[in-house]
Amino acid sequence: MWKLYSFGKRLFMAHALKYMIDENGDKTSVLVPLKTWEKINQDYSKLQNKLHVLMGIKEGIAEVREAKKTGKNLQTLKDFLRESNS
Repeated sequence: MWKLYSFGKRLFMAHALKYMIDENGDKTSVLVPLKTWEKINQDYSKLQNKLHVLMGIKEGIAEVREAKKTGKNLQTLKDFLRESNS
């Protein structure tokens, strides 16, 4: 029987995976087809980039909340854009 497993938006067949086992019969490693591994790495890279962006947003929100508490003035969007374009 063939089982399909999902990783992200891509499906791959479980029979394509090969397991290495130790002398006790316990699985110790997995051999993954190269195309599947490349897709996993590509998806992982995209997730890392997304995480980086989301963490930046989270830090920005925390900075705004802290500024509101302390009364600190933050740079306006207009000033930010002007600075970025120069």
